[in-house]
Amino acid sequence: MGKEKIKFRDANIAYTISGEGKTLVLLHGFIESTVIWKDFVPVLENQFQVVCIDLPGHGESDCIGYVHEMEVNAEVVRAVLQHLQIKACVLVGHSMGGYVTLAFAEKYPELLSGICLFHSTGLPDSDAKKLDRDKAISVVKKDAQVFISTVIPNLFAPVNKEKFKQEIEELIRLAAQTPVQGIVATLEGMKNRKDRTPVLKTVNFPVLFIGGKQDIVVPLDTLLPQLSLPKHCQSLILDNVGHTGFIEAKDETLSMLFNFAKSCLKN
Repeated sequence: MGKEKIKFRDANIAYTISGEGKTLVLLHGFIESTVIWKDFVPVLENQFQVVCIDLPGHGESDCIGYVHEMEVNAEVVRAVLQHLQIKACVLVGHSMGGYVTLAFAEKYPELLSGICLFHSTGLPDSDAKKLDRDKAISVVKKDAQVFISTVIPNLFAPVNKEKFKQEIEELIRLAAQTPVQGIVATLEGMKNRKDRTPVLKTVNFPVLFIGGKQDIVVPLDTLLPQLSLPKHCQSLILDNVGHTGFIEAKDETLSMLFNFAKSCLKN
C-alpha cells in the first residue's frame, strides 16, 4: 500500500489510509513504522477506516528538530486527522505510540472514542531509565546497528526468540532504516515525557491495556496498578509474551483490538 504525505512544520509526514467506516488510528513504537501493522490492517479495514502514521523520524516521515517530544508527535497525529477531516477515532499506540496516544488524549480528548495502550504505560521514565536512555544515545551515535541488534531480540519473551527468529530479523532490518537523528530525537523525547497517569484518571472514553507477562519494557507490576485508573477499562494480559504482542500473540491481540474498537465506535 502506497503512503500519502502531508507537510508538518516543513517536514513530510507519511501515512496510509484504507477501508471505510468509522476511524481506527494505529501508531507504531520506537524504531518501528507502519509496517508493524501489516497483518492487522487487512482484517481491521473490513470494519473500519484504518489510518496508520509514520511518526517523526520513523518510516517515511522526516525528523522534526533534535527532540521529538510526545506532545509534538501528538500534534502530528492531529494534523493528519485534520487533513483527512476525521472528527473522532479510536487511537491505538504500541509502546512509544502509547506515550503519544496519552499526549493526544490530554490535548485533544474531544477527538477520541477510545484508546488502546498496546504494551505501553502512563508512567514517566524512572531516574534509572533516564540514565539508560542517555547511554543508549551514546551507543547510537557511535554505532546504531549495534544498539538495534541488541535491543530488538530482548523485546520478545525468552521462549519466543527462536520461534520468531525470522520476525526478529525483519524488525532489525526495518529498524536499521531509521536515521540516527530520528533515533536520538525520539530517545530524548521519551526520556523527558511527563507522568500521564492523571490523564487515565480523567478520560471519559474506554481504555484498553494490552500487556505481556514477560515484557521487560513495561513490567507487569508497573502496569497492573494502572488498570484501576480509567472509569471504563478493559485489559488483555498475555502469558509467554514480551513487548511485541502483535507478533507473539497476533490472533489474540487482533481479536481483542477489533472487538474493543467495534464497541467504542458502535454509536
